Amino acid sequence: MTVSIRSGRPYPLGAQFDGDGVNFAIFSANATRVDVCLFEPLTGFEHIRLTLPECTDEVFHGYVSGIGIGTAYGFRVHGPYDPEHGHRFNPHKLVIDPYAKVLTGRLRANDLMAGYQPVTLDDASFDTRDSARVVPKALVTDSKVPPCVSFRPARPWRDTIIYEAHVRGLTMQMPRLPRAKAGTYEGIGAPETIEHLVKLGITAIELMPIQAFLDDGFLTRKGLVNYWGYSPLCYFAPEPRYDHGARDVSVVDRVRDMVRALHEAGIEVLLDVVYNHTGEVDQFGPTLSFRGIDNASYYRLNPDRPRWYINDTGTGNTLNAGHPRVTQMILDSLRYWVEAIGVDGFRFDLATSVGREPHGFDPEGRFLTALRQDPLLSTVKLIAEPWDIGPGGYQLGNFPPGFSEWNDRFRDTVRAFWRGDEQVAPELAARLLGSPDRFDRSNRRPSASINFVTAHDGFTLKDLVSYAAKHNEANLEDNRDGHSDNHSANYGAEGASTDPAVIATRKRQMRNMLATLLLAQGTPMLLAGDELANSQSGNNNAYCQDNPVGWVGWNQGDDAELADFVAYVVRLRQSHPVFRQTRFLHGRPRPQDKLSDVEWIAVSGRPMTGSDWNSHECKAFGVLLRDSALPHAEADGDAVYLMLNAHRANRRFHLPPTREGHSWKPILSSDMPTGRPAAATPRRAWQAVEVPGRTFLAFVEVRA
Repeated sequence: MTVSIRSGRPYPLGAQFDGDGVNFAIFSANATRVDVCLFEPLTGFEHIRLTLPECTDEVFHGYVSGIGIGTAYGFRVHGPYDPEHGHRFNPHKLVIDPYAKVLTGRLRANDLMAGYQPVTLDDASFDTRDSARVVPKALVTDSKVPPCVSFRPARPWRDTIIYEAHVRGLTMQMPRLPRAKAGTYEGIGAPETIEHLVKLGITAIELMPIQAFLDDGFLTRKGLVNYWGYSPLCYFAPEPRYDHGARDVSVVDRVRDMVRALHEAGIEVLLDVVYNHTGEVDQFGPTLSFRGIDNASYYRLNPDRPRWYINDTGTGNTLNAGHPRVTQMILDSLRYWVEAIGVDGFRFDLATSVGREPHGFDPEGRFLTALRQDPLLSTVKLIAEPWDIGPGGYQLGNFPPGFSEWNDRFRDTVRAFWRGDEQVAPELAARLLGSPDRFDRSNRRPSASINFVTAHDGFTLKDLVSYAAKHNEANLEDNRDGHSDNHSANYGAEGASTDPAVIATRKRQMRNMLATLLLAQGTPMLLAGDELANSQSGNNNAYCQDNPVGWVGWNQGDDAELADFVAYVVRLRQSHPVFRQTRFLHGRPRPQDKLSDVEWIAVSGRPMTGSDWNSHECKAFGVLLRDSALPHAEADGDAVYLMLNAHRANRRFHLPPTREGHSWKPILSSDMPTGRPAAATPRRAWQAVEVPGRTFLAFVEVRA
């Protein structure tokens, strides 16, 4: 191979093939020199090293002729190794291009990646061992990859039903799926998977991280892996382990094909993205990319002692999202996933961190403002996980318009109410209405509240009703990891039970929480496998369990009708717009008939009073929902009445008044395995209804 190098251009960043050669451009404000290293594709031997000849506006660049698509490369970056001043350059460590689109293999921590001498545990020391043989290489890809042109479902927020899933975990044990596709991008886009999602009524699948991530050293030393993927490194590159460890550029095609197949079924694709930290962790972590390229620019460092990282994420470091070049990288990567891959939106992990400025979280901060102003990214679905562990980290409801937010208050309140906790009903009332106390400002819609009862982080729904305490021993951390306050209950036995009464209670409680989730105002999110009563044996932090503990169990079979229940309630939600309102309900009289858009009704049939709400025994109530009284609300004429009884014993409810010539038709009973009421005979106003203990009922107003 005959190659030569000339100055090239400082843009675009990354490796750009133009048909004759490749332009390399990499940002570093503090480096003194950057070498690009080319590797033999089969042996991994570094056979060419060239110094990038120019630096323009803090971007080192050079054009290398005679190479093309599939060329394996990495960088060696020279500069001061001075941790006390925030600099950790070490040219003995091969670093990965932040703009790499494809890697030659998965990322696994190795002592050779340490910029310091690991045996000393002193990060001020300097390690001269070469890391190239253990670092995956970036591959040059086609710079002219056409934009994704597949049909986009473009689901309105009000119609969205999110299904949070893990690429590998969802399909590893899926029956009927060809084994070659299990655990892969192809498996997610396979007809068998899509058929299941369509049957449930899912409109958007939210995939846990698929941007290339690291198997952390503290896990690999214990024989475990980073299963969830919240240890990112390459924000443009698909994780190769979900493509059978593919080592060529075709992995991009498989991801695009997955997205296209889901789109053709009317299902949007959302990505869980982790721009708050990277897998390089704290000062004792590996030098793999950002740390060796420009540690002081890419990370937030302690201003009084830059040797130490600000750790608002709890993972050892915090990405400096407010730095102009870091903001650029994040936005460039998001656009790539939308334009080239075709995804429809993003869920930002620990999003408070990306909204932090030197003075703290700022909804008008640099990154959040740039994201909302971007002409493309401002049009896709944006979801924030509105917290981190730093000062003032809990920011539920404080993200700017344009974002929806994970609502953990909904999760905890629904769990506590159905468990039978006292004085929870008043807060549940707010959660059922889309949490207006948190989101009704700046013309935000109820859909801004992403409602969930379970997510990847915590108990599955089945475990929520089967375990009173976490059981994370398999994580080899002495059961210290994971949340201890889960608002869970086992209803008579810890874990699996053969007692018919215990089993019946657990099934009903799962249906109660699912019905509450799916019929509340806001955007519901289901955890993959909950519709199958999937269990993780009480592990509420299965982040390192790439095995049947962490995978969805499709053949557990102790509640075969639960998926039918979910599908039935989803259809109720989609067929009655009163459950999907575009305006918040506040109990205001509607101009057309002077009826309130929401009424809270006691078991007796009379309006709830303050003393009712404040009673320790307030574990049963009714709510009557009509179209919002606010201007421009989308009306459909529906009125629905929900009865919630969290008492163990039956409660006799009285149906509220109807409009003249109407009656109440039962449409849902959590007492029934499929949700369909045993009898659909309409009931008269004021008629008494015996509601079994721990039961959710729903009625719709119909003409008599």
